[in-house]
Amino acid sequence: MHSAAEVVYREVKERILSAALPGGELISEGEIAAEMGTSRTPVREAFLRLEAEGWMRLYPKRGALIVPVADGEAEHVVAARRLVETDAVRTVIGHPTARTGLVAALRANLVAQREAAASGDVGGFSGLDADFHGLIVRAGGNPLLVTFYAGLRERQRRMTARSLARDPLQLASIIDDHTALANLVEAADADGYDAAVTVHMRRVHGLPLLQAGAR
Repeated sequence: MHSAAEVVYREVKERILSAALPGGELISEGEIAAEMGTSRTPVREAFLRLEAEGWMRLYPKRGALIVPVADGEAEHVVAARRLVETDAVRTVIGHPTARTGLVAALRANLVAQREAAASGDVGGFSGLDADFHGLIVRAGGNPLLVTFYAGLRERQRRMTARSLARDPLQLASIIDDHTALANLVEAADADGYDAAVTVHMRRVHGLPLLQAGAR
C-alpha cells in the first residue's frame, strides 16, 4: 500500500506525462489536495519530489508551475532515440529468432494502440507509443543502451502526448508509421528503418525534416 504522498506523486506525474497538465500551467497544493481528498502535507511532499525531478517549479504562495518542454529538447531526444533504436535494429536483424519474436511483440502492441486510439485514450496511447519503441531497444540486447533509453521514456511520452493534444488526428498516422516500422524490422531492412524512424519522430514532434543524407 502506497503512502498518500506517493499516490499524489504518481497521479500528478501521470497528468504531466499525459499532457493533462500542460507545460506552463500553474496549480496549487490546495487544488490538488481537494481533488484527491487529502491534506496539503502529502501534496507538498509530492510537489517537492516532482520539482527535484525537473517536472515542476515551486513558487511560495503562488503554486507550482508545470515546466514546459525546453527549447531544443525535442531535437536532442529525437537524435538520441534514433541512434539507439537504429543500433538495436541492426543488431536484431542478424538473429532471425529474436527478430521474429520482436515483430510478434510489435504487432501485439499495435493491436493495443488501435484499441487506445479507437477509445480516444490519448494518455494510454502515448504510453503504448513509448513501449513500442522500447521493445525495439530491448531486443538489441545492450543493457547499457536499454538503461539509457529508459531515461528518455518519460520525456518521449510527454512529448508525444503534447503533440497529440495539439493534433489528435495524428493518432492514425502514428499507427501507420509504426506498422511500417514493424514491417521494416521483419524485412531486416536496417537502412530503411533508420530513414523511416527519423521521418516518423521528427514529424510527430513538429521538427523540420532533414535533407537527404543529413545526419
